[in-house]
Amino acid sequence: MDETEQQDRTEAPSERRLSEARDRGEVVRSRDLAGAVVTIGVLLSLVTVTAPLAYGAKALLQVGLVYRPQQLVTDDVMSNALASAVVLGLVALAVPLVVSTLAAIAGNLALGGWIFSAEALTPKPERFNPISGLKRLFSLRGVVELGKAFAKFLVVAVITWLLLRYLAPRFEAFALEPSAQGIVHALSVIGWSGVALASGLILIAAVDVPWQVFDFKKRMRMTREELKRENKESDGNPEVRSKIRQLQQEMAKRRMMADVPKADVVITNPTHFAVALRYDEKKMRAPVVVAKGADLIAAQIRAIAAEHGVVTVESPPLARALYRHADIGRPIPTALYVAVAQVLAYVFRLRSALRHGEPLPEAPQPHIDPAWFGPRAR
Repeated sequence: MDETEQQDRTEAPSERRLSEARDRGEVVRSRDLAGAVVTIGVLLSLVTVTAPLAYGAKALLQVGLVYRPQQLVTDDVMSNALASAVVLGLVALAVPLVVSTLAAIAGNLALGGWIFSAEALTPKPERFNPISGLKRLFSLRGVVELGKAFAKFLVVAVITWLLLRYLAPRFEAFALEPSAQGIVHALSVIGWSGVALASGLILIAAVDVPWQVFDFKKRMRMTREELKRENKESDGNPEVRSKIRQLQQEMAKRRMMADVPKADVVITNPTHFAVALRYDEKKMRAPVVVAKGADLIAAQIRAIAAEHGVVTVESPPLARALYRHADIGRPIPTALYVAVAQVLAYVFRLRSALRHGEPLPEAPQPHIDPAWFGPRAR
């Protein structure tokens, strides 16, 4: 991707683009972070096995140095010495090797997570094109990578120089020490040298990780034309449209059912239709439909109303008219004001009668023009 094309990419990447990039094996990775984690892991493993290795090496040296010449021709002595040396060597190699392998995996998974992409393993002609290679080498990213490599070299070189300057006067003293003490001191020097090197690698990783995240997001950016085309493709997919409609309907249904307990009355057919109304004379100019439904949804509305003590009134003509011509979240049609007012008046009288132990009022049967029973005119 040349610089001009990259400058045209001003839009944040979509979820689809990020998913496709992940399928291709393109995720945020930092080799410096992985290197730092591996170094720290190896150091921790060395700290764990340093003492056993030191005592084992000391024992091997003592046994090896006190052999008499006639013992060297004995098979048992030679085989035991060889077995001890092999076991010690395997322990010395196995623990750091296992830890470094696990640390390398953890360091690579820390940013981009676990992925397997067969496409990333597929040979691509452009990878073997020398012209494409030169373009990558002299691109901005190539210059940055070169600068990072030089910076890493400087950091490691400075740390090495400081270590040598600090340890040089002590090397002669190590040679004059007893073998066991010399081994311990040598391992200590190796350990502290590793700590210094790991500190430098952590510093490098702390700079590299934000850069890798920034560079990945920059490479994933899209042009406005790409974003429009992707949105058009997604919106034009019948399966996507159907899924979106289904999700929207489910969300609307959940919101509607959550509003049923707030209703003042539920008007039913009584089995086919149910319409829940709410009216606050201080805030509303007319009753508002909070929920409506037919068949199964109507049954759910009735069940929720019964559970929360909402009054249910059977009025088949009014229920059918409201279901056909009223919208959820909107006031009822003006032509139905009188009929709904009769029902609400009944509800308020019923509540008062129940509170005061008075005789229950008779449910109204409002008259509805048959023209309101049919579907709404479009």
